[in-house]
Amino acid sequence: MLRTILILIACLLLLPFIAMHYDSPLEPAQTAALTNMVYLMLGVGLTCFAVSELTRNCSQVDKLWSLIPIVYAWYFAAASGYSERLVLMAPLVTLWGVRLTYNFWRRGGYHWIPWKGEEDYRWSVLRQRPFLNTRFGWALFNLFFISLYQNGLILLFTLPALVAWQGEATEIGFFDGFLTVVFLALLAIETLADQQQYNFQTEKYRRIREGLPLEGDYADGFCKTGLWARVRHPNYAAEQGIWLCYYFFSVAATGRWLNWSLAGAILLMLLFLGSSDFSEKISGEKYPGYKKYQKRVGRFLPAAQKAEPRK
Repeated sequence: MLRTILILIACLLLLPFIAMHYDSPLEPAQTAALTNMVYLMLGVGLTCFAVSELTRNCSQVDKLWSLIPIVYAWYFAAASGYSERLVLMAPLVTLWGVRLTYNFWRRGGYHWIPWKGEEDYRWSVLRQRPFLNTRFGWALFNLFFISLYQNGLILLFTLPALVAWQGEATEIGFFDGFLTVVFLALLAIETLADQQQYNFQTEKYRRIREGLPLEGDYADGFCKTGLWARVRHPNYAAEQGIWLCYYFFSVAATGRWLNWSLAGAILLMLLFLGSSDFSEKISGEKYPGYKKYQKRVGRFLPAAQKAEPRK
């Protein structure tokens, strides 16, 4: 996990720098808009760090993960003079954000006291690692990875809107319509996956509270039905697809199939790879049947079905 984090931070520093110096330069108005959002990102990141250190709850970034991209998307739309393509992209991000915010809320992530709420269980596990199990070590990790890196990543994967602004002279066409349909389809898949997981966990813990026997899939302890029977992380897979799709709006606008705003989507995929590695390690230690599930079902894409042996 720590090796993955170091790779992510190195990529965050190098990819945008290299890409922006070898790609089409931004106009002064676009540079000003980006600068303003970088200042906002740093302010939010430092605030998350201060609040999490004071409250000992490191899920402050999680509370904003679904909200800040909406701010970025609409700011770039407004700064562009409400360019048509950005006005299309911003509502899509808003739909994504509203859905994810609701899902986070019903899982106990928010509290009427803003800095409270349930902390991601993985942080408590990670705190036990060498170096991170010290006050100073955890504070450094919280500052540079949890607070600043994750907030930087949020800004990065919304930056295709800035590149789409560069191509505002290109009219909206079939490709934009196709991307909109794909974005909404992926959003529907993610919604269904989260709902199936929510239903499973709600019923499992209801049975535990009421002292009822755990039978079938509930005895195994983890969801492996519906979309989860085909892919181990269907919500993660759809989330990565959503932001890769969002990147292609910049391609539709500029005709540049590889442009610097791809860095955000790549870093997000690396984050999900590391996050799923860590989550699955915990699940494998907690649930005896999880390793068999890993062998049978693909992580982000359906695994090839093996032919049944002939009798």
